[in-house]
Amino acid sequence: MRLHYILIGFCLCCCSLFAQPNYDFSRLQMERLGRGVVAVRNSESEVVVSWRYLASDSEEIAFDVLRNGKKVNKEPIKDCTFFVDRNSSDEKALYEVHPVLPEGVHAVSGIYELPANAPCGYLEIPLQKPAGGISPDGRRFEYTPNDASIGDVDGDGEYEIILKWEPTNAHDNSHDGYTGNTLFEAYRLNGQRLWQIDLGHNIRSGAHYVPFLVYDFDGDGRAELAVRTSDGTVDGKGKIIGDAKADYRGKGGPEDPRSLGRILTGREFLTVFSGLTGEELCSVPYVPSRGNPSDWGDSRANRSDRFLAAVAYLDGCKPSIVMCRGYYTRTVLAAFDWDGKKLKKRWVFDSNRYPEYAGQGNHNLRVGDVDGDGCDEIVYGSCTIDHNGKGLYSTGMGHGDAMHLTCFDPSEKKLQVWDCHENKRDGSSFRDAATGKVLWQVKSSMDVGRCMAADIDPTSSGVEMWSLASGGIRSVKGKVLCKRPRRLSCNMAVWWDGDLLRELLDGVTVSKYDWQKRECVPLITFEGCQSNNWTKRNPCLQADILGDWREEVLLRTKDNNALRLYVSPIPTSYRFHSFLNDPVYRISIATQNVGYNQPTQPGFYFGPDLKGYFRGMYLSDGN
Repeated sequence: MRLHYILIGFCLCCCSLFAQPNYDFSRLQMERLGRGVVAVRNSESEVVVSWRYLASDSEEIAFDVLRNGKKVNKEPIKDCTFFVDRNSSDEKALYEVHPVLPEGVHAVSGIYELPANAPCGYLEIPLQKPAGGISPDGRRFEYTPNDASIGDVDGDGEYEIILKWEPTNAHDNSHDGYTGNTLFEAYRLNGQRLWQIDLGHNIRSGAHYVPFLVYDFDGDGRAELAVRTSDGTVDGKGKIIGDAKADYRGKGGPEDPRSLGRILTGREFLTVFSGLTGEELCSVPYVPSRGNPSDWGDSRANRSDRFLAAVAYLDGCKPSIVMCRGYYTRTVLAAFDWDGKKLKKRWVFDSNRYPEYAGQGNHNLRVGDVDGDGCDEIVYGSCTIDHNGKGLYSTGMGHGDAMHLTCFDPSEKKLQVWDCHENKRDGSSFRDAATGKVLWQVKSSMDVGRCMAADIDPTSSGVEMWSLASGGIRSVKGKVLCKRPRRLSCNMAVWWDGDLLRELLDGVTVSKYDWQKRECVPLITFEGCQSNNWTKRNPCLQADILGDWREEVLLRTKDNNALRLYVSPIPTSYRFHSFLNDPVYRISIATQNVGYNQPTQPGFYFGPDLKGYFRGMYLSDGN
């Protein structure tokens, strides 16, 4: 049994290659990951310890777990990267994970310090809550932790958290009114704050204004932050970018009351900040520029200030910054490369040159090598932009709120897209990611606001799909598996309980779909926490942040004074390479904060069909 599980884990990295046959992983500039050790108290008498199985690890690797220098496992751990330590002490404990390998062979170790009186089930990350303020119209606002991302800002192989603080008077683009400033802060997992960046009053606050990218763009081992800024932005060392006195906010008044708080003119920059210090490293004029707001579809910045952003390996080697503007009408994407000193523009795509691509963008995007040329494309809603900045295809199905990109069908081993549409015509569609060919579709006369994709039913091959107008849960072939599933959400998903199916995350509750009873059953509710972004009910972040191959859930506490990083306490008998080694998955973390948050998804099939699929390969070896 052990060898079977290890073989699956070994082949998981290869599965990524099968899904994208021309990705040359040896050329990709990826993060240098550490062991990602984490220890979380599970009860008064137990502590669960979890760590990463890296793509660089051999099949034969096993592990020992030490508490305060003493080994606590009887035999080397070979089947999984998860261990339950019978530890009833409330005192601080230092956990170490050491690889067990033949003499002369080395692999990375890892440590984690469990604090005294640690809470059960999660890491508590205390925050320094910013003081609120008063807007120019005399209204008071406070701050709440909103979207977060991860990056190794100091090069030690482990992640820090970059958190966006959103004012309580943040606005959607369709609304007038002043907003407080958007703030960014960097925290270590122990709560140490590294810096604060204040975007200033010339960057409006809200879900569509400030997508941010945290990634190691120059390959120096330390992550940067890339985001849109303006005159008055203050970096992590207190330096002001541009003109501190400039104020581009509309003042309203009898002649134009709808301009209050809106920003229709003024300079914009693309700025790269140091992830370690928050220092401004480089600022260049933001592309695509605003120009005349009316050129984007209206004169109130509702459409001109719809921003998206992405990380993409456009040359098949190094990650580029892709900044985007517009999706309801005109659409422009601009790619930049950061070499540690300068931002160099790679290309600009403008739908004014490709009219069939206008109005095709979603409130989010996806990135992956969809056509097998070894370079990433940007799946921009109902259209896809090639790695060279030219249009690859447009389906003409228009704008939507949610979208998923992965290998849905294990028999196909290529990427597909599940998308939903607002045009009250095209409903929900499943297409080939490389060509745009519609594989099947459920048309609808309603605005389909949400759709979800997750492998939740082991009786059906591949990843299941559903939307608000799909007529129930559907298979990769479009077959209806269940017409009226009870309590089935469309918001987020997470690998949590240790089997190969995915669980659903809605608000602060993780649920499991019972395919026999045809209903979702709650597994755990994260008490004392709160989700973000209204009906989207998403966490600050959902991703494989540390520990074994499963994912963690990062939420804010109800009093907004801390983050809680929840780690699954459920034993798993599987050992897989970390999803973080897959570029499609890693980029889906980096873009999770963009627009309407979408769950992570890898560039390969992952689910219960792996067992049967790889068993054949295993048996063919004569074993």
